[in-house]
Formats: sequence, C-alpha cells, structure tokens
Amino acid sequence: MKSLEKIVFSKLRFAAIMAAGLILSASSYSQEYAIGADLSFLKSAEDRGFGFRENDSIKPGLQLFKDHGYNWIRLRLFHTPKELPNNLEYTIALAKKAKDMGYKFLLDFHYSDTWADPGKQYIPAAWQNMTHQQLVKAVFDYSAATMKAMKEAHVLPDMVQIGNEVIHGMLWPDGKLPGNWDNFADLILAGINGVYEGCDPLYVPKIMIHIDQGGNMVNTKYFFDKLLSYGIKFDYIGQSYYPWWHGTLLDLRNNMIFMAKTYKKPIILVEVAYCASPTEYRKKPAPFPESPEGQRQFLEDVNNIVLNTPDNLGVGIFWWEPATMGGRSSRDFFDEHGNVLPVITVFDKWTRK
Repeated sequence: MKSLEKIVFSKLRFAAIMAAGLILSASSYSQEYAIGADLSFLKSAEDRGFGFRENDSIKPGLQLFKDHGYNWIRLRLFHTPKELPNNLEYTIALAKKAKDMGYKFLLDFHYSDTWADPGKQYIPAAWQNMTHQQLVKAVFDYSAATMKAMKEAHVLPDMVQIGNEVIHGMLWPDGKLPGNWDNFADLILAGINGVYEGCDPLYVPKIMIHIDQGGNMVNTKYFFDKLLSYGIKFDYIGQSYYPWWHGTLLDLRNNMIFMAKTYKKPIILVEVAYCASPTEYRKKPAPFPESPEGQRQFLEDVNNIVLNTPDNLGVGIFWWEPATMGGRSSRDFFDEHGNVLPVITVFDKWTRK
C-alpha cells in the first residue's frame, strides 16, 4: 500500500498499529452483551413532534428503549447530507443524549453524502474528482476531524465502523471491489488511522468492519481472508442479516460458527430486521408470519443464535431501524400512531431482575 505510506507518516502508522494491538490484547471479549438499535431517525421524528407511546403514554424514545434493556445506540454519519438529517451536528446532539443516559455509542461512517450500501457507495460531493492519494488523505483527515469534534463534545464513540456494508468496497469507483482491493485497503486503513489520530491515546474506540453477508459463509470468507491479507488490524466483525436477502436461520448459524472458529474475533449482527406487516414475503413462504408477533419471534430466535456462537464470540445484536416517524417502515417497533409493538419486550427477560 505504497500510496498510503506516502500520505500517512510512518510514526503515525506505527502508533496506530500499536494502539490496535493494545486494544486487542486488553480485550478478552467479556464486554457486556450489546443490545442495540440504530436510532438515527429518532431525534428527527421527535423534533417534528412525533410521540413514541407505551401503554397509551408518550415516552422519550431513548428512555423507552432503555426501559427494555437496550444499552447501545448506533448512529450513521453522512458527510454533507442535502435531505437527510444525519450530519455531524445532529449526530453529536443525539449521541450526547444517549451517552448521558448511559448508552454506549457505535458510530457508522458512511463516507458519503447519502446512503452507502452494497448497491451504492457514492463519493461525497466535496471529494469528487480527487486522485486516489487525495481520497486517502481526505478519509484520514475527515475521520480525524470527526473524532476531534466528538472528543470536544464529550461524546467519543465506544466503537466505530469504517464504512457501511462494504462487501463491494467504498468510495466508488476508486475503492470498488473486486477490482480495486489495493485502493480499498488504503481507504480502510486511512479511516482507522484517522480515528486513532482524532482520539486521546488512552481512549481509542474499537474498530468494526461491517459487511452484509450474515448467512453467506462463502462471501464472508472471501472478504475477510482478502482484507486480512493486507495486515489490517480491527477489533470486531459486523454483519447485516435480513432473511429475505441473507439466507435462512441455519445459514446464519453456520456462518456465525465459521466466523468465530476462523477469525476468533467478536461478532455483532449490527443490522437485523423483520417486518410487522406483509412486505417481503407476499409471493413466497415466510420463515415467520409478517406480523407483530412474528417480528418478536424472529428477534428472539436470531438473538439465541448469536448467544450460542462458539467461544462466546457472538456479542451483540442491533435492530435497523426501529424508530422512524409514523411507522413509515414495516420494520419499525411502532405502528403509525407511535404505539410500541411486542418486539420491544424480547430482552426484558434477559435484563430485568
């Protein structure tokens, strides 16, 4: 990765690698189980007057989730969004509320002005027409500046994703896979180094690499074998699992076993969801009814798979995205009037004394 070495001084790279090593050696993966939700739209809904309800009473959304055992919040960050609210100022404000309530915080860098996922990884408008070396420097500088801003606001994340669902790379076309693995590795390492640069030496977030292959062992193996061949150090494997895209529960179970035994890293299903009304299974049999009760049973069964991952390396599960305005998605935890659905109770038996 010569292009990165020209941009990031060897001293910084050495410090970053040492920091990663200290993080890994200090962690026995005995952290508390992460019961999480991506609540990136929650503040936007409440700011516009939408109320989330339980037992006919409006509750602050963060409090409602906390009352049911949730201990992590995941927030996406867009570079310069034009329509969606998830810029740095918005993200810091919501993270601050969550941290003040005792939540841990996972930051999801999209490195885009809009959604980044397996089907699209748009370069931010501010970075258009950059060379590869310039993009690497932009990723490093932006990641560092974001961490510094969060440090100043006292909301440093506990964990950071370098990219979102990056099975096909990031910052296309420069880092698109499978054709540009060297470029992609440069960009990932620049993001990791930027996170380290922007934090205090004694407080460095865990680093997650997130793909969307929860039930696909072949694609998971290809991606992580190739990424690790570049010597890149990271702490957590993140996976998305939506059954209509990513396989059966048995596929998920087999892949969790494979990842734990092969990579010996903690694994979080950082995006899971199921629909509470007929949506994805109108023309084929569903593994669970697309109903409020089927949604609850789905989360219970997926959580049990994570909990039974070998060597206790299944360490958490996050729902995407349960708290939008007016039940816009059938994956929400709330109906169109803001009334909470049975799925909110899944972790009660695990967290209540």
